[in-house]
Amino acid sequence: MTLSDAVAHLSPHRWARANRLLIRKALAEFSHERLITPEATGDGTYVVRSDDGLTRYTFTAVLRALDHWQIDAETITRHRDGAELPLAALDFFIELQKSLGLSEEILPVYLEEISSTLSGTCYKLTKPQIPVAELARSGFQAIETGMTEGHPCFVANNGRLGFGIHEYLSYAPESASPVRLVWLAAHRSRAAFTAGVGIEYESFVRQELGEETVERFYGVLREQGLDPADYLLIPVHPWQWWNKLTVTFAAEVAQQHLVCLGEGDDEYLAQQSIRTFFNRSSPDKHYVKTALSVLNMGFMRGLSAAYMEATPAINDWLAQLIDNDPVLKSTGLSIIRERAAVGYRHLEYEKATDRYSPYRKMLAALWRESPVASLQDGESLATMASLVHVDHEGASFAGALIEQSGLTPTEWLRRYLRAYFTPLLHSFYAYDLVFMPHGENVILVLKDGVVERAIYKDIAEEIAVMDPDAVLPPTVERLRVDVPEDKKLLSIFTDVFDCFFRFLAANLAAEGILEEDDFWRTVADVTREYQESVPELAAKFEQYDMFAPEFALSCLNRLQLRNNKQMVDLADPAGALQLVGNLKNPIAGR
Repeated sequence: MTLSDAVAHLSPHRWARANRLLIRKALAEFSHERLITPEATGDGTYVVRSDDGLTRYTFTAVLRALDHWQIDAETITRHRDGAELPLAALDFFIELQKSLGLSEEILPVYLEEISSTLSGTCYKLTKPQIPVAELARSGFQAIETGMTEGHPCFVANNGRLGFGIHEYLSYAPESASPVRLVWLAAHRSRAAFTAGVGIEYESFVRQELGEETVERFYGVLREQGLDPADYLLIPVHPWQWWNKLTVTFAAEVAQQHLVCLGEGDDEYLAQQSIRTFFNRSSPDKHYVKTALSVLNMGFMRGLSAAYMEATPAINDWLAQLIDNDPVLKSTGLSIIRERAAVGYRHLEYEKATDRYSPYRKMLAALWRESPVASLQDGESLATMASLVHVDHEGASFAGALIEQSGLTPTEWLRRYLRAYFTPLLHSFYAYDLVFMPHGENVILVLKDGVVERAIYKDIAEEIAVMDPDAVLPPTVERLRVDVPEDKKLLSIFTDVFDCFFRFLAANLAAEGILEEDDFWRTVADVTREYQESVPELAAKFEQYDMFAPEFALSCLNRLQLRNNKQMVDLADPAGALQLVGNLKNPIAGR
């Protein structure tokens, strides 16, 4: 790559397009979160003014359920002192700094995240524009790397602070560049390997890496006079090796607590979460999730060595719970288990920090099952995030699946809801068990465009049990969380309704595929269908009412705007919620 190649994607016309798209999203999501209040001027036109009142953003929009602003990007204009100005996202945040609550300390870091997000959009605009009808018939990883928007709520959703352009082109999921992981040997005095039932370390790593590779790595140790039996193998993101471990863990390398063994042989593809890799060389082998000390969407994306110790046991516990529950089994729900994990503890950094510090999350990894091996004839996979993907013509991936299925839109939606939504309801009401069920954490199994079943992932770090009296095995005790009664249902109202269904419903309505009323009526029907199937939980349905008239508006961008380096206090995640008024429940009274 030449110096000029590094910025070839940053052309004036692509930059203008990226800025228009990001300002559209900012106007929509900040209006939704009530950070700004557009003034109606008639005929569906609205105005948002800068903090000083001198700059005006004018646009047309349709207001939908859940205070969703569907803004036409092509109608957005910016005027100041009677003159029209180009749309410039960095100026937008400076002009509205006070309205958005951006402190002097946070503003420049947030602008850096916005710049990175804009640059990423420009790169995506250089790629062939694949129509959703074609993407819907593509393979699992073509869909994964074909996503263009990222998280539907967050405006600065592609920060990845720490990636330069070389790293972006090498490791961003949209680049679809094959990656070979770096492998380290970690001395057992500071490292621990844990695994699910029936998994033994030596046979596991030989199965994952192959006999030849393991022997090559062991040879590196023996050449240095070291005994392979004293070490555990840890896969490492290449960025983490070059940018963190070679310097921050210099003492560990110098003392041979860590030994670099080289690259593995298998090629991987980065997934939407950026630190998890799919094995392209052997798709039936495990995903590998690595620590990555890059700032993205309000968190440093590290991986806790301490958390890794209980990860396989938590996954086995949940898999058994699902297997023993007839309602969950009837939906076809499964999880891809995190079967093994390895973590390295830097003893000196542990003495110097608390348990939430990024310094404790720099060297760990886990292996997650691949869903590929579970497929039946004619089935395919797609990240659920794809359902809200919209192509360059404004057509949605969900709409393409509906067309492919030959079903009515309502029947297609009903089958999707039974596969994805019913298990969430039952987990909540039967076990006080909640997931983080956003689009990137769910894989859909499709057949002829129809959702057959759902696969949940990212289990150990994301699930929680909200019943203080639940009987839990000691190994999964950490799942217990204390959540106020009035906030418990936000795990569905916010995470599912507001952060996913809101966009899916709006896209289908905008395309004329399914009216919003029909969408939410179907959600209500599936909810009642579930409730009627388990009358023994009637008291819980009354206590936590899915049909309540309204629920609290929990604002994600407000969290990031307040502190984009540590968005949530991990010691008290419920206490960190930014609640601003209420939203009308779109299934109330249905």
